[in-house]
Amino acid sequence: MKSMNLEKFKSLIVKLMLLSTMTLGIPKVIAAEKDLYDFLWLDPDKKVYVLQNKVHKKEHTVYANLGTGLGLSSTFQDTSLLHGNIGYFITEEWAIEGLYTSYSNKDNEALSNLQRLNSSEPFIRKTKSNIGIIAKWSPFYGKINTFNKIFYFDWSFGLGAGTLKTESNSTTVADATKSNSYKSESYTSIIGKSELSFHISKNIHLNLGLIMNNYKAPGPVINNKSTDKMRNNFDTILSFGVSF
Repeated sequence: MKSMNLEKFKSLIVKLMLLSTMTLGIPKVIAAEKDLYDFLWLDPDKKVYVLQNKVHKKEHTVYANLGTGLGLSSTFQDTSLLHGNIGYFITEEWAIEGLYTSYSNKDNEALSNLQRLNSSEPFIRKTKSNIGIIAKWSPFYGKINTFNKIFYFDWSFGLGAGTLKTESNSTTVADATKSNSYKSESYTSIIGKSELSFHISKNIHLNLGLIMNNYKAPGPVINNKSTDKMRNNFDTILSFGVSF
């Protein structure tokens, strides 16, 4: 009995040593799409390329998107928008993109209640348009298998600069002697963007995006003084696009 147990123990030790040797002999790697591997157990003269099975290639493609969305940053305005962009993928992960957004603003219930109950006007800045250019990085590519169908998607991030056109009542809202009126404004903005693109077909995609504009602008003029500070606008966008 002891001899049988000893043989089992020796066999287990041998298996563990073999497993440890194999594990230590396999190098840890992180693969990019075009990374080259030299497998230790193959002929040294042979080279093996490990490629992701990318159905939707982006390198050297042009894309254009058009959609609609909502502005999320105004307390007293219901803001809707039309958005369009066009871009070019220089590599599989990096693109340059130009974008334009036009906004429509409408007084909401919060403003109506304030005017009716307090007989007062709040400080309001309405966003009118945004034009800019961004560098776009698309590091994540994947697929979802659901309802017996595979959906491919990209997740990208963008950073750039642009011009934000607005109008506000900053010069009149705090002066009881003046009627409430809006003055046009223009600011340089830093644009941040995150977007999920779902590939419907080879050349058509659906996008869900979030865009943030960061800019420095004054508040209401009080006693002939106003304070500049950093402000931001958030927009959600649903768009359809083509690529070729």
